[in-house]
Amino acid sequence: MAIRAVIFDYGMVLSQPQDPSALSNILAITGLDRETFDRHYWTHRHAYDMGQLNGRTYWQQFAQDTGLHLTQTDIERLIENDVLMWCTINEPMLAWARSLADAGLRIGILSNMGEETLSFMRQEFAWLGDFHHHTWSCELGIAKPDPAIYTHTCEKLEVLPSEALFLDDKPENVESARRVGLHALQFKGVAQLRETLASIGWPDHFPLPEETVGSTTA
Repeated sequence: MAIRAVIFDYGMVLSQPQDPSALSNILAITGLDRETFDRHYWTHRHAYDMGQLNGRTYWQQFAQDTGLHLTQTDIERLIENDVLMWCTINEPMLAWARSLADAGLRIGILSNMGEETLSFMRQEFAWLGDFHHHTWSCELGIAKPDPAIYTHTCEKLEVLPSEALFLDDKPENVESARRVGLHALQFKGVAQLRETLASIGWPDHFPLPEETVGSTTA
């Protein structure tokens, strides 16, 4: 396996699952049960990630679909908690990314991302500077699983798809990356990733992820 770069999805790979307190706040604002909320939350998320909607218009569409009356204050609170819901970092994965860069690999982020979360991350997460390239769907106007977003990222990292490992939690994104020619794995946790990498011949001179790390400064 001739790997020169590792490309990370952000949500559910470099970040933890949805923050429960932020999710609880959102459910309280909308008054919806979890099942109903989830169904409508994802309906227009792809358009949001592609930059066709912003936070305000996304939640306005959400309100229209659910029959809710949301005030401007409600929408502002929903945007704030939606951002915070996705901003708890998966410290072991971030530490692993840094160790890969120290070992000489190019590291990148390829994420479907709305503009409000991206703005918050750029303000709060200095560690973004540790990565050699970021691809954010809302800025590019295309989103996973569109094949073009993978080739764009490889070009920016100056590697061939066959020289890159891509990690994502969603199987449809993994399959699309594989069709482009990347080595792609579905991320289900650090322990699973470590085991899978060892089984597929991960080069000995590159580190494997560890399940626990010391504190990481944002």
